[in-house]
Amino acid sequence: MKTVFITGTSTGIGEAAVRLFARHGWNVAATMRNPADARFTDLPTVRVYALDVTDEAAVTRAVQQAHQDFGTLDVLVNNAGYGLVGPFESATIAQIQQQFATNMFGVFSVTRAALPILRAQQSGIIINITSVGGRTAFPMNSLYHATKFGLDGFSESLWYELEPFGIRVKVVAPGGVATDFAGRSLQMTANPTDDTNPYAGQVRSVLAAFSSRGGSFSTPEQIAEVIYTAATDGTSQLRYIAGDDAQQLLKTKAEMSEPAFQSMIRQGFGLV
Repeated sequence: MKTVFITGTSTGIGEAAVRLFARHGWNVAATMRNPADARFTDLPTVRVYALDVTDEAAVTRAVQQAHQDFGTLDVLVNNAGYGLVGPFESATIAQIQQQFATNMFGVFSVTRAALPILRAQQSGIIINITSVGGRTAFPMNSLYHATKFGLDGFSESLWYELEPFGIRVKVVAPGGVATDFAGRSLQMTANPTDDTNPYAGQVRSVLAAFSSRGGSFSTPEQIAEVIYTAATDGTSQLRYIAGDDAQQLLKTKAEMSEPAFQSMIRQGFGLV
């Protein structure tokens, strides 16, 4: 029976992935900051572990305990993360550090904790959940994009580095997802109603544009299906672009000149 270790499983994509892997007969180590938030009592192959990915000691404990409990670690899904939205100039040092601590350094910590186990096995798959925002950028998301572009490059380099050990690295890059990402998983660097901030108008335009597109977003379950495919398709494929909107956006970008694409983005976000 195979085992998957998933971070950020209290809601959204993480929760959907736990349920999908369990439904397919996997052991699942479901991690979250507050295990009291877990909703997996109906899934006998799921065990919940307390894990704040910014706490390196907690990361080590959770990975080692899960490996001890299940006896194997076949797939690691680095899913935990959140979005920091708003003008870069307004971001505090604490906000910047927390965005990178969670979205990037947390992935580094969990991956480093798992690698000795995977190397000893000479097998395993590491799946990093990035975003279409790790391949192209939108306004007022500079710090979020910095983490996701960084994870994309990290994963591509690691793909080569770990291949000799039988370890495959994969990236799942969703587009818009109908989760509470814009609620509990979204933080702002500026109050969009504070007109003393010179960027307030741009922030309102960007938030309105994202809100208007919600109907075209993928469900968490659809993204979980892509994650499961990446874990089980037996290939060395690196990137999986998840969601029709993400695939169409990157196709459009590839077909357009950079100035034309930038103009389209400005218009789409009401920045003209």
